[in-house]
Amino acid sequence: MEDDVKGALKKCAVGFGTSEVVEEFTVEDGELKLVKKKVTRRDIPPDIKAVKMLLDESGVSALSDEELEAERQKLCELLKENNYD
Repeated sequence: MEDDVKGALKKCAVGFGTSEVVEEFTVEDGELKLVKKKVTRRDIPPDIKAVKMLLDESGVSALSDEELEAERQKLCELLKENNYD
């Protein structure tokens, strides 16, 4: 369970993409028939609060906004290198 939460936190820290599928059906001859299917792709930006939580967990704290942003960039690169994107 803890690994799942940590993985979700890392995903939020670097940002991610997601797809939403909306399907509309109609009933013809007693059967459902797909009428329309719409797929929407959304990009979720990195969450600075998730970055802060990861940094606090690793012992990095009390950073200025600029230092925190620099650490977020480093963390994003590290996570991408380790295929967490």
